Amino acid sequence: MVQVHDTAVRDARSGAPVVAGSEPSPAQIAATIADAREAATWWGAISFQDRKARLLAYKHELVRRQDELAELISVEAGKPAADARVEVMISITHLDWAAAHAHRVLRRRTVGAGLLGANQHATVGYEPYGVVGVIGPWNYPLFTPGGSLWYALAAGNTVIFKPSEYTPGVGRLLAQAWAEVDPDARVFQTLTGTGRVGSALIDAGVDKVAFTGSTATAKKVMAQAAERLTPIVVECGGKDAMIVAADADLAAAAKAAAFGSFGNSGQTCIGVKRVYVVDTVADEFLALLDDELAGVRAGGASDANYGPMVMPQAPAGIADQLADAVAHGATVRHGGAEAFREPYVDPIVLVDVPEDSTAVTEESFGPLLVVNRIPDVTEAVRRANAVRLGLGASVFTASRAVARQVAAELRVGTVMVNAALAFMAVPALPFGGRGDSGFGRIHGADGLREFSVVKSVSRQLFPLPFDVMTLHHDAGNVGLLRTLLKLRHGKW
Repeated sequence: MVQVHDTAVRDARSGAPVVAGSEPSPAQIAATIADAREAATWWGAISFQDRKARLLAYKHELVRRQDELAELISVEAGKPAADARVEVMISITHLDWAAAHAHRVLRRRTVGAGLLGANQHATVGYEPYGVVGVIGPWNYPLFTPGGSLWYALAAGNTVIFKPSEYTPGVGRLLAQAWAEVDPDARVFQTLTGTGRVGSALIDAGVDKVAFTGSTATAKKVMAQAAERLTPIVVECGGKDAMIVAADADLAAAAKAAAFGSFGNSGQTCIGVKRVYVVDTVADEFLALLDDELAGVRAGGASDANYGPMVMPQAPAGIADQLADAVAHGATVRHGGAEAFREPYVDPIVLVDVPEDSTAVTEESFGPLLVVNRIPDVTEAVRRANAVRLGLGASVFTASRAVARQVAAELRVGTVMVNAALAFMAVPALPFGGRGDSGFGRIHGADGLREFSVVKSVSRQLFPLPFDVMTLHHDAGNVGLLRTLLKLRHGKW
């Protein structure tokens, strides 16, 4: 039976408890890791095809339970039903991709041996770490941790999932679904609880950690993992910029800015937080953004555009950024003090915000968008790169040349051209950040390799006519090597 230690599930819209529970004891955590390590020996040794078959069976079980899963996401993360269903669909697409491509990406392959290694047959392969601990967030409680869970499993690791204490029910369902597919193999287990559980998981000795959360918490997790030299992949927050060029499709840009900034109540690490729009088209862009936001409101009803802010302290953080921007001379175009109806916050749009305001420099994990006018795209790139967070960015332009140039100059992990958040639907694209946004990659081939240990093997086929791997060098051989080096590498 798969271990599932559940804490309370609460409705993010009302705060009402849905399911009661308690945190696991240290003994339960140790037993869970022991079970995972025992299962890892078998899971890592079976063929890619056998793992693929089991992962696809797991996928089918999640599809069967998609309504239950989407409802849990709606309850715990406060999302409208349609948004929750989209998250389920995209995440299952990633599971399918990881299962289908693991063999191609991770199988042992031959590499060129080169002139000096002409007598060697050289291969590179990938092996699982063993047990991977995944510490997930609440804002996308399925899609975001799935980028680690699915790829770690496909790479041959067993996983222990510690979901956010705000969304434990999603983690519980994922483990239960695995138990339906393979009840005797403790390949996927869930431990729910607060940060104490995640900390205990690291101390107990998992072989790799995948963490999603704030930069401040990531530093603590890294320090703890460093005590054991446990490798870690980290995905932190963002302050993503959208650049709108003078030749952009302004209606499409305004639509993407509205969705990218206010979807999921702005609680999206790679959401649109800043818009830099060329001054000659700024007024038209802002008018179109006004149209997009007309009638948009947060709420818990079925007709709401987005849901609540999940963390109790989050509205205060947005209020602080709003106050700081106004104090620095920004103009409030939408929202303001009247936008706050805790736990709901209606859209807030600030225009002409000084670049040293916290609304520009710090992550806004809520429905607050900064729109600043800039003289040209070059200045937009400079401002976009001015913050330490480097997760993603987008650019709207009709010019492929401009798009290529901007994408090359932005110091981020993901760039989207004429779209926002579109990368999520492309499983082959690796995802991760730079700077304070973290390091390592999930998704795609890089995501599969992230949860694998590289092993190189060379096999001598025949002896070379002269031996250079010796303690007794022949003077003639040394002279020959000198000549060969000059012939091979001495010419420009």
